[in-house]
Amino acid sequence: MGDTKTQAPLLTVRNLSKRFPGVQALDGVSLDIYPSEVHVLMGENGAGKSTLMKILAGVYHADEGEIQLDGATIAPETPLDAMGLGITLINQELGVATNLTVAENVFMGSEPHKWGVIDRHYMAEKTQEVLDTLGAPFLPETKAATLKVAEQQQVDIARSLVHNSHVLIMDEPTAALSEPEIDKLFDLIKSLRQQGMAIVYISHRLAEVSVIADRVSVLRDGQYIGTVTGQEMDKNTIVSMMVGRSLQDFYDHEVSETKQDRFLVVKEMADGKRVKNVSFQAAAGEILAFSGLVGSGRTELARLIFGADKGVSGEVWVDGKRLTIRSPGDAINQGLGYVPEERKSEGLFLQMSSQENILMNVMQQNARFGILNTSGNDTITARAIEQLNIKVASPRTPAVSLSGGNQQKLLLARWLEIKPRVLILDEPTRGVDVGAKSEIYKLIGEIAKQGVAVVFISSELPEVVGLAQRVLVMREGHIVTDITDPAEINQETIMAYATGVREPDYSFTA
Repeated sequence: MGDTKTQAPLLTVRNLSKRFPGVQALDGVSLDIYPSEVHVLMGENGAGKSTLMKILAGVYHADEGEIQLDGATIAPETPLDAMGLGITLINQELGVATNLTVAENVFMGSEPHKWGVIDRHYMAEKTQEVLDTLGAPFLPETKAATLKVAEQQQVDIARSLVHNSHVLIMDEPTAALSEPEIDKLFDLIKSLRQQGMAIVYISHRLAEVSVIADRVSVLRDGQYIGTVTGQEMDKNTIVSMMVGRSLQDFYDHEVSETKQDRFLVVKEMADGKRVKNVSFQAAAGEILAFSGLVGSGRTELARLIFGADKGVSGEVWVDGKRLTIRSPGDAINQGLGYVPEERKSEGLFLQMSSQENILMNVMQQNARFGILNTSGNDTITARAIEQLNIKVASPRTPAVSLSGGNQQKLLLARWLEIKPRVLILDEPTRGVDVGAKSEIYKLIGEIAKQGVAVVFISSELPEVVGLAQRVLVMREGHIVTDITDPAEINQETIMAYATGVREPDYSFTA
């Protein structure tokens, strides 16, 4: 990035405020965005990041304050208006119409006409130009429905280039991408920056900051906290700005002093595809992590244990008793809980209330002659909301309106109500802000202290290192090592086994 002391800001926000009923979403926020920079915007859920970006993109209108683009005051009324001014927002939920072609998506809402007819030749020609710039592997006439998520993201970026955007706002762009896809996206972002574009990049992932950011600005409770650059962009500084406490406090959790070894035993689990005769054991009160690269078989193993998928072989034993698990219902009835990786599509009932989500697994138990015990359910719900610090206006509030962290707490509350003996957590903090992460970590520690065997899958190595008492690393459907020495539970060792730099260690048994 150029020297901002001698550069004029490309985009300036001054004293921007926005209020929704009962909530001050933004409170006098001021910010400068420079050309040829990647400006990362961070903050907990509810900090005001998305509200600020939607005002810039013409989705919302500010109550107070001023926006300047290249020195001129602007007030975009709609997203198309903002795009015409040179500001494009790419949401986490991509705005690609899958029934249209790539070219039709790129020009959606602004189709060029020639003699009163849509000029499809020009659309295809111009789209191909920007696709070549992006290095995209598909054609203008390709149906968007056939594209991967990363490729659909390229379509959104192509739209911004066709409209000559100067400011590209990206909201959690890596949330649904694999590691190789993330690397390609970062290369693309750096290329756009070199072309003079300003990239405003919203992220929850601290690990991305050192890779992609020129500067990092932090919002908290709707207010601007500050901007850091260079050596100031360390994780401790950013976390302290976001939540008011240090990174070391993140993984603070009590450890169970007494463990019952071999409490959970899994033998020869296989699905004939991704999972290949996996055996392992976990102690009661233990926090056991599964690590490995995407596609190593971790999620597939969890689903086999829980009965969500059918395997070709395998046994599950808990406390010396072999379980018969043909379905998730069987697993629940025998004390197993499972929080899936995709909480929105596989875990939550988004249109149902927070209370209904919490009570889903025990609602029948609390009914008498088919009639719900309303007062009992209210008591359970109130207790769960208080214990897990779920931020919700009312138990009747739909789950869809909650933040990612509070949605995850809803799922945890649901499983805690069955009083599980084994709790499997797949990517328990994905898409969750740092404050909620810290609360979830402490909750996991409390669950383990009660004697529950906690098995968690995570792609975030700092999370694995900070939380786990033992780590199993998977590669190509096998467990390749069982790391028990605390000194060996580090990112370097885990990655060495996950990538094959270290040879598999088959000295352990289930």
